[in-house]
Amino acid sequence: MSQTINDLRDRMIVALDVPTIWDAYRIVSQLGDTASFYKIGYALAFAGGLQLTQQLVAEGKKVFLDLKLHDIGNTVTEGVASLSHLGVDLLTVHAYPQTMRGAVAGRDGADLKLLAVTALTSYDQADLQEAGYSMNVETLVRRRAEQARTAGIDGIVCSAAETEIVREVVGADMLIVTPGIRPAGSAAGDQKRTLTPGEAIRAGVDHLVIGRPIIRAADPRGAAAAIMDEIAAAS
Repeated sequence: MSQTINDLRDRMIVALDVPTIWDAYRIVSQLGDTASFYKIGYALAFAGGLQLTQQLVAEGKKVFLDLKLHDIGNTVTEGVASLSHLGVDLLTVHAYPQTMRGAVAGRDGADLKLLAVTALTSYDQADLQEAGYSMNVETLVRRRAEQARTAGIDGIVCSAAETEIVREVVGADMLIVTPGIRPAGSAAGDQKRTLTPGEAIRAGVDHLVIGRPIIRAADPRGAAAAIMDEIAAAS
């Protein structure tokens, strides 16, 4: 793990992958104090999620804004500068060198950690080949992690299965954040490179992003509590 996380609940980031802010408010209300950290992706962001972000921050929650920004450097700089005033804790950009350098410039001293997305966890080797990459997943992740470190990015988003590779590259000071976490017995869905919460924590992951196993559970609060118990046992 790259750093001490004072509140163990912050290890679990609940992905609010729902269509409306009202669905999101319902989940946050159901979870109560079981969760302290929430991820808002661009589908929800485009449906009022930036307003929700401000509300969560005002309530003392932490927010991971997962927008995966990618554009020419100057446009990314301006986008990050606009978002840096929202009070969010984490923001994603794609791990292309120009994009990452633009994001670091746009932060301009704000208390915002930038995460670089290496290879999406829904991708396997066949998907990379279809997209035109000749290198394998591990090689691509390693290269992107090296470029992120050089650019001054704060952390890496990768599959938990690639944690060892990434930690070797970025050292102890950068965050590792992993989506595609699936508790034992849950469906993988569209994720192809997954680990359980306990496996991910033991591998050295800092924050686990967990969506469907919580938000689609019959008892979201109970599901989140069970995952927190697994995180605590593995920490």
